[in-house]
Amino acid sequence: MEESIRILIVDDEDRIRRLLKMYLERENYLIDEAENGEEALHKALENDYDCILLDIMMPGMDGVEVCKHLRETKSTPVIMLTAKGEEVNRVQGFEVGTDDYIVKPFSPREVVLRVKALLRRSSKTNYIQTETKAKDLVVYPHLTIDNDAHRVTADGMDVNLTPKEYELLYFLSKSPDKVFDREHLLKEVWHYEFFGDLRTVDTHVKRLREKLNKVSESAAKMIVTVWGVGYKFEVTNE
Repeated sequence: MEESIRILIVDDEDRIRRLLKMYLERENYLIDEAENGEEALHKALENDYDCILLDIMMPGMDGVEVCKHLRETKSTPVIMLTAKGEEVNRVQGFEVGTDDYIVKPFSPREVVLRVKALLRRSSKTNYIQTETKAKDLVVYPHLTIDNDAHRVTADGMDVNLTPKEYELLYFLSKSPDKVFDREHLLKEVWHYEFFGDLRTVDTHVKRLREKLNKVSESAAKMIVTVWGVGYKFEVTNE
């Protein structure tokens, strides 16, 4: 199955692209490259990649802008490549929909492991690998989450989510009516002791609600803001 996986590597440094390409091709992934943001965005919109490795700091259009424009139409999993000391940029990256980040200098083997982990969490890969019969279902009125396939349906219609949006929804849905503050959600969903802007959570909740609302207003209303605290998943009989 992995022979069909396509990855886009975006970095303005040729040696970094060559290094990542060499290691990822050993996993039988098909690799495309882009050396700037404009080229990256064009390729990402024209092709269906399973994962994009995206450098933040590039001349012209940077990685944050690329991801922001990409998220307007696509949910392709994105891993940001950042230099040490670019904490603000990483926060911006999460706010526009980045799924993970790796700090330079990095071990190429770590990159491979992170890519594999993200592919396992992404909708497309898991849908291919899962069995037809679902074994792990979360079912509520108006909303069904098939965790084996990483597939979300609202009122019978598919909802296309990024891996992080999916993880956030799944985490909340497993504990209905329990309130989680933003710090706890950052730790559990993003898997980091993340000292950053808590708006990262707010941005993802907003995007998640918007996507659900396009197919089911009732499903979108299940994600409830608890003012001054955080968020909860509320089951209604509407």
